[in-house]
Amino acid sequence: MNNYFVYIMTNHSKTLYTGITNDLNRRVYEHKQKLVPGFTQKYNITKLVYFEETSDVNDAIAREKQIKGWLREKKIVLIESMNSEWKDLSAGWYD
Repeated sequence: MNNYFVYIMTNHSKTLYTGITNDLNRRVYEHKQKLVPGFTQKYNITKLVYFEETSDVNDAIAREKQIKGWLREKKIVLIESMNSEWKDLSAGWYD
């Protein structure tokens, strides 16, 4: 059985990026090392501030689309419901 993660990452100026993966550890590492060209590389998005997990890929895809459709304010409420201080939830993963 696979697990899927919907996650939100940010940078120093709180630009938000929402994504989906089946390997959160690997995907966050790719963002941090700027291994994937595109938005997160361009805007230096390296800080994991929110994630949730599900075993159903369709639920994960639907949730990612739902969050991406939200206004920024609603995404901030979601992040702060789990991580009020906007700490990097992946701090120490790769030490």
